[in-house]
This record gives sequence, C-alpha cells and structure tokens, in this order.
Amino acid sequence: MEPRFTRHYSRTEAQALLPDIRAWLARLRLLQPVLELHEGALGRLLEQGRDVGGERVHVWLRTLIALRLVLREFASREIQVKDLERGLIDFPAFMGDKEVFLCWEEGEEDVEFWHDLDAGYAGRSPL
Repeated sequence: MEPRFTRHYSRTEAQALLPDIRAWLARLRLLQPVLELHEGALGRLLEQGRDVGGERVHVWLRTLIALRLVLREFASREIQVKDLERGLIDFPAFMGDKEVFLCWEEGEEDVEFWHDLDAGYAGRSPL
C-alpha cells in the first residue's frame, strides 16, 4: 500500500521538534482571538452593507497572514494540528511497515503515544 505521507518521523525526530511546536501553538493561540475579533466586527459591518477598509481590515489581514505562516510551519513538515485548544498534534510515522501517527498532546513531556491513521485520539496506545 502506498503511504499517505511523504514525510515520516521517528520518535526522536518528533521529540526534537517539540520546543518549536510549543512555540507555534502559543503563537496560534495569541493570533486566533485577534482574528476572531476582527472577523466578527468586519462581518457585522458587511451585513449592514457598509464599505469596509482602513485599519481594522489591515489588522485582520496582518493577523490572517501571521496565522497562515505559523500553520505553514506545520503543513510544510506534514505535522497535523488535530485540536488547537488541547494542543493535539500528530506526526506521520512508521511502526514496522505500518504507517501510523505519533501522537502528542500539549502538557505531555515527550512523544509517548501512537495511533492508526484513521483511529484518532481514542485509539492512542503507548509506544
């Protein structure tokens, strides 16, 4: 069977990325409420038929771009953010010949769990 992912991580490689991942998650959590605030305000203005622009749109666009840059850090490495609030991250990996996810949740010291590609969090097993 053809692998779904082109990039696969060993446990050591995934663990080495945890400091960056923690920083990226923190950045996403700072940006998300700013984006939501400005999207809400812009949405209300557009509903009223107003022509919007100015600083609010600029802040929204800058925030959106910053958010996308952080998400690109994950996507370029084929690392999946499964739940931003929980900080749930999946790393494509192989266990023998089987393609799986190494699973990490923020607050865990190291990468200590895995699950089948289609199993999700409920299918987590210790490494």
